[in-house]
Amino acid sequence: MSTPTTDRHAPATVGGQTAPPHPRRRPALVPTRSTTRERLLAGGFMAPAVILVALFLLAPFVWTTYRSFFSDTRTSPFSWFDNYTLFASDPALSRSIQNTLMWVVGTVVLPFVLGLAIACMTNAGRFSRLARLCVVLPYALSGSAVAVVWNFMLTTDGAVNQVLTGLGLDSLAQGWLLTWPGNTIVMILANAWQATGVAVILFLVGLQSIPPETLEAGALDGAGAWQQFRHIVLPQLRPVLIIVIGMSLVNGLKSFDLIWVLTQGGPGRATETLAVSMYNETFLELRPGAGAAIAVVLTVIVLAASWLYLRRQLDVKGV
Repeated sequence: MSTPTTDRHAPATVGGQTAPPHPRRRPALVPTRSTTRERLLAGGFMAPAVILVALFLLAPFVWTTYRSFFSDTRTSPFSWFDNYTLFASDPALSRSIQNTLMWVVGTVVLPFVLGLAIACMTNAGRFSRLARLCVVLPYALSGSAVAVVWNFMLTTDGAVNQVLTGLGLDSLAQGWLLTWPGNTIVMILANAWQATGVAVILFLVGLQSIPPETLEAGALDGAGAWQQFRHIVLPQLRPVLIIVIGMSLVNGLKSFDLIWVLTQGGPGRATETLAVSMYNETFLELRPGAGAAIAVVLTVIVLAASWLYLRRQLDVKGV
């Protein structure tokens, strides 16, 4: 009886030892006519969006970057990096950077903490809908309208000082928008009054998506309220936390309307942020080269901060 033969080869030996098998090569994918047609069709659908983005976003940024290397004098138009050195030599821009950092910290921390606390307190309760409405309503107002309201409260003869005087606290009454850094801090509080509303909405959506069985299981295991919040609620809210912090970060870096209506960057240029300095240099000081340099730096900071934050957060848990 003959032994059946196979086409299998014996494993190769090197120095008396069996060599590891070679990985099999995958067959090269040959684009077929149908896949080529699908790619062309997808490119055709994407082309209008790509053209619009290039026309209205990339082209202005490229032109602004090009303009930032030119001075505003007729004698030496090309100035290399002179407009960028203003960040080290101009005290107004140095103060603008300080204010921008204060705005970023304030607009990230305050809406996050207040929004999360208010959402947890109003998630279930008798007057929760009324409380939510009171908190969310300022978000429906524009930044200019919010500035008008707070200007009525913070001027020297405004509502805040009148209330303090009426309570016999005359010593606490002051010009809230006149002295740095107090004027920047009260404007950050005004911005948080408006921005907390959207944080509350997002946190409520996240809280209501948590299955009640999860909290019941934690309670049966003996977890207290704080332990449930720390080990169950916060991990479940992670995607919402990323969105809230990312939005607050970008909004803090590009804050303009509230500052401009309340103080126009003053007194002097004490309350300017980079966005206000860009407008001031370009349209009031008539130095478009310096304004373009500020715009480029601000754009790079916004993109870098957003990319670093979102990349880190999305990579940690693979959200």
